[in-house]
Amino acid sequence: MTEQPIVPADDGPRVVVAGVDGSATSLRAAAYAWGLARRSDARLVFVHASTVASLSTLTPAGANAVREAEAEITAELRATFAAAARTYPGVRYELVSEPGDAFGVISRVADERRADAVVVGASAQAGHRLIGSVAVRLVRTGRWPVTVVP
Repeated sequence: MTEQPIVPADDGPRVVVAGVDGSATSLRAAAYAWGLARRSDARLVFVHASTVASLSTLTPAGANAVREAEAEITAELRATFAAAARTYPGVRYELVSEPGDAFGVISRVADERRADAVVVGASAQAGHRLIGSVAVRLVRTGRWPVTVVP
């Protein structure tokens, strides 16, 4: 058997998808993804999935409160990324904010954008040790390299 040389297809990822929800770990993941995109000259796609399935949405007032809270988080994320773009220019990025399960929305966007890498923050919720976090589910999917930032 002749040994074939390892030849990388590219120098790095061309599209990086990062899941963000406004938590401390997701913002660290966003910072890591920003640096990765900057160093690789990759396009960066932030994904914010707003979870709307809760008891509070059973009433019109509750549904409005949930929508307003999610809109506020999205606006804060937009402002955070705009500030990062001023401080660390040169990264082409977008923010996709959609209702739905985080795993499902991140997976769909990563597939649609043909992501070369997915970056998410580690979950701090104790229950995720039993049922699996979004990060674990993304890794198990096995369609992209996944970096989990603590």
